[in-house]
Amino acid sequence: MLDKILVKDYMTKHLITLQLDSEVLRAVHKMIEHNISGAPVIDKDGKLTGILTEKDCMKVILDATYHSEYGGLVSEYMTSDVEVMNAEDSIVEAAERFLKQRYHSYPVMDNNRLVGQISRGDVIRALGDAWQ
Repeated sequence: MLDKILVKDYMTKHLITLQLDSEVLRAVHKMIEHNISGAPVIDKDGKLTGILTEKDCMKVILDATYHSEYGGLVSEYMTSDVEVMNAEDSIVEAAERFLKQRYHSYPVMDNNRLVGQISRGDVIRALGDAWQ
């Protein structure tokens, strides 16, 4: 039964995304405002190029605090080696990946197009729904 539940059924579809050339401090504030731990970074054509994570944001804050380096572009701080999930992956596959990896969320792709994001919380919600 669980293997029939797909990532696309529980992923967040309305994403907060960031642009490569956005000012990083504004991006950090946007993430805080929306209470998100990571945001996909896209280029002008909408192609996934990276992700700005909480860890990346901490580097921004530390650089500002210790080195008086205020700002820069998202592209300078983002993680560009991004692991993704596919919309058609099962929720069980997603749970197994979360257990093996340190990530809190993954961008979700369908035919090489960014279509959503799945988090640990989304997977837990899916598993909880399946048990009821």
